[in-house]
Amino acid sequence: MTKSWPRDDGGAVTTLASVDLTIRRGQFVCLCGPSGCGKTTILNLIAGLETPSTGAVRVAGVTVTAPSPERTVMFQESALFPWLTVRRNVEFPLEIAGVSRAERESRAERYLRMVHLWRYRDSHPHELSGGMRQRAALARALVSEPAMLLMDEPFAALDAQTRDVLHAELERIWIETGKTVVFVTHNVREAVRLGDRVVIMGTRPGRVKRDLSIALARPREPNDRDVASLSAVVERELKIEIEKVIREELDDAWTPAGTDLSGGADGAVGGGI
Repeated sequence: MTKSWPRDDGGAVTTLASVDLTIRRGQFVCLCGPSGCGKTTILNLIAGLETPSTGAVRVAGVTVTAPSPERTVMFQESALFPWLTVRRNVEFPLEIAGVSRAERESRAERYLRMVHLWRYRDSHPHELSGGMRQRAALARALVSEPAMLLMDEPFAALDAQTRDVLHAELERIWIETGKTVVFVTHNVREAVRLGDRVVIMGTRPGRVKRDLSIALARPREPNDRDVASLSAVVERELKIEIEKVIREELDDAWTPAGTDLSGGADGAVGGGI
């Protein structure tokens, strides 16, 4: 599968090249890579928000041609409606789908309890912390009971302590519901902690560079030694791709960290400090 975009000069920019990725039902797959490698594009293609230039996306053997309630997307921002209560926000997709009021209320309660927000059902988004808003967004994503949950850096804007709490919550919910999850992140430790697999993306154009299985017991702790060890492996793989991007974006004066700059007169700058 490839994805290209037209340029003003009549040419094209290729975002994804020859991507071949199979995800089994119920897997938790994390896509990790430098900016511009096409992680979000893959998510949008699976969601049906975009179409590939060549090849196809198939879910359960059926070609994806449009969005479907079977594939729900959760973004970095919670995107809750500020004028609606938490419960009404969670019910909203069901209301649009014409689900009866009794069924809406029942499902909203189930998923708000699942994310531990039932107590705050009548609160408005501005009354919640950032982590609580993302939990409400997760309940809204789950309330339609999709087969697949597509998550685009949903915890990137949160502090480290809140992320750790939400990692544990998401892992618990995934185990409980058996959803297929495709999770985009720049955070290597997050990917290794959550994923059954970590797909490392190369860039310019985007492609699958390596597909790592994460065979660690669950639940996983944020400071687990094995999580840290595997994270180091992923970081080494990514370093090459990140440096490639930086070389293309910065001028010739940039050198990778650790490069020996000694030898010239300027190499003595800072000596004796």
